[in-house]
Amino acid sequence: MLTEKQYRLLLYINKVSRETGTCPSFDEMREAIGLKSKSGIHALVSSLEERNFLRRLPHKARALEVIHMPRFKPQSILDEEKKREQALQNSSVEIPLYGKIAAGLPIEALSDESETIAVPFNMVAVGQYYALKVEGCSMIEAGILDGDTAIIRRQERADNGTIVVALIDDTEVTLKKIKREGAQIKLIPCNKDYETRVLAADRVKIQGILSGIIRSY
Repeated sequence: MLTEKQYRLLLYINKVSRETGTCPSFDEMREAIGLKSKSGIHALVSSLEERNFLRRLPHKARALEVIHMPRFKPQSILDEEKKREQALQNSSVEIPLYGKIAAGLPIEALSDESETIAVPFNMVAVGQYYALKVEGCSMIEAGILDGDTAIIRRQERADNGTIVVALIDDTEVTLKKIKREGAQIKLIPCNKDYETRVLAADRVKIQGILSGIIRSY
């Protein structure tokens, strides 16, 4: 396995050669790798030649050619990437907090961007999100309680059985499981004390799907 500096140098030479058609100079390599002298670059190049990653082309300036790239990254680089990924996942992101899911208004009418909530990055890594305060207990059997904060991913389609933010008749917003049956949509609560609503499909718009729940104790 290559050392970190050998790997970074080979990566740099390969990148510049592909982009410009010319191998970088030893001074450019030194600056890119962060070495103080060209002798260190000469030593790295020689070690890469000995291991058949590089070869010199005779009678050419900047005559280095990458023969092949290593199959595996050095462990030091893998450890560094893992630390960066963990730090990113442990960080938080601000998303809009629009109000209560049972407020009886379209999401757009609640979209005051001045109020936000911090959520873990790994909950909202891909896509667009907003948050809503849950009011009521119609979804308690799905583990969604009154006072929870629902993290919603914006999208207009959802598979059957998905918990969605449904806008009914452009006036009422509810958080329910969705099930399509022909020209009808069922909005199904997760509480035996509540009834399923059956509506014409053109009366219901999906404004997002549930991505996660945040709860304060």
